[in-house]
Amino acid sequence: MTAIRRSPPSRMHAVLARWLLACALCAAFAAQAAAIVVRDDRGARVELPAPPRRIVSLLPSLTESVCALGACERLVGVDRFSNHPASVRRLPQLGGLEDAQIERVVALRPDLVLLAPSARAIDRLEGLGLKVLVLESRDHADVKRTLDLLATALDAAPQAAEVWARIEREQRDAVARVPARWQGRSVYFEVDGAPYAAGATSFIGETLQQLGLVNIAPPPLGPFPKLNPEYVVRAQPDLVIAQKSSVAEMPRRPGWAGLHALQHGAVCAYAPAAYELLIRPGPRMGEAARTLADCLAALPADALAPGAASTASTRNAAGAAASATR
Repeated sequence: MTAIRRSPPSRMHAVLARWLLACALCAAFAAQAAAIVVRDDRGARVELPAPPRRIVSLLPSLTESVCALGACERLVGVDRFSNHPASVRRLPQLGGLEDAQIERVVALRPDLVLLAPSARAIDRLEGLGLKVLVLESRDHADVKRTLDLLATALDAAPQAAEVWARIEREQRDAVARVPARWQGRSVYFEVDGAPYAAGATSFIGETLQQLGLVNIAPPPLGPFPKLNPEYVVRAQPDLVIAQKSSVAEMPRRPGWAGLHALQHGAVCAYAPAAYELLIRPGPRMGEAARTLADCLAALPADALAPGAASTASTRNAAGAAASATR
């Protein structure tokens, strides 16, 4: 019988070791290729081994964005203010920017937590080993960027393109609805009764500009400035936009009863649900533009005060911008 030649054991072990090493390297390269890397608004590099399946969102606009990208079923918890779409109201509510319920978040075993830069829980959640993605939208460009970053994390790039195309389509439709008489008219949009305004550089301000309105809070004041109440009185905006409850108490503020917009009914006053739509920078931004345009179209022609200036510049921006916040 012919003898069978066998490789020495040491040689066989070396071949096997090289084969195993090659397999391990291939697996490592494959895993690295499949990893998702996103750089968030802190500049932090967030690496995900795969698209997240269990997401906690602690900001309403991010909750809405996740759902708009077709990933609503991946949400396992939200902040107390997330209420759209209706399905998220059934999810565990985990606090807010200042009081996120850390233990409950961890217990949900999320593979990604979405937060705003101002959230107090960022460091603690990361310290507990959770993946945290920090995002903020101040203007229209930020909204698009946030959608794109979320889409990268969720592996939903086509959906992001569709959402943004819909926003732009709705914005164009809104512009077409605005009556010519409102073009170039000045506007005060109140986000808080302090009073804080939505300035020209905010996402709200950019929408107002698209609709042909001129913001009484110019760009140097920033996106959401706290105004001197007298500044608003001097500005005499042609249009006031705010929550219904805020509009109801405006005449009681010193000097505000003399605002022509309040006297002539040039006011868009919104119930809480509609107002939330206007102040959330996310996938419903086009719908918000249409809501504002519909209000302008519904206001009677005599809502403009007699002799109202056609541009805010004729009022010298109600005085120097430097005095606006004093």
